[in-house]
Amino acid sequence: MFAARRLRKLRKKFRRSERKYRKRILGLWKADPLEGAPMARAIVLQKVGIESRQPNSAIRKCVRCQIVKNGRVVTAFLPGDGALNFVDEHDEVIIEGIGGPMGRSMGDIPGVKYKVTMVNGVPLHLLITGKVKKPMR
Repeated sequence: MFAARRLRKLRKKFRRSERKYRKRILGLWKADPLEGAPMARAIVLQKVGIESRQPNSAIRKCVRCQIVKNGRVVTAFLPGDGALNFVDEHDEVIIEGIGGPMGRSMGDIPGVKYKVTMVNGVPLHLLITGKVKKPMR
């Protein structure tokens, strides 16, 4: 009984072990290039291959693209077998989060937080399976 003061004191003491509290107090959050939106339009600047982390050994195909609404440049992963063949420079793509833990990168791809879902208004998975052809812009 009468332990509330002690509990409140301990809670204040151990708040710093919580990640959300530390980020808020120390101002450690990074600016979100999508500005809170689930998807964004972007223009492909170049194709890049990113080496995967240990213990895997592969070159993951990605693109550097510039987001239309704010001009920020991000790296986006191209999911699927042979997806790199359907994306060219200056194509318009739709990017979205890759689904890693707490908005971070996924799996063995270092520093890549986004994936390409559409190319020139056509879903990328339909291009890969051969159900549609890519429109020329």
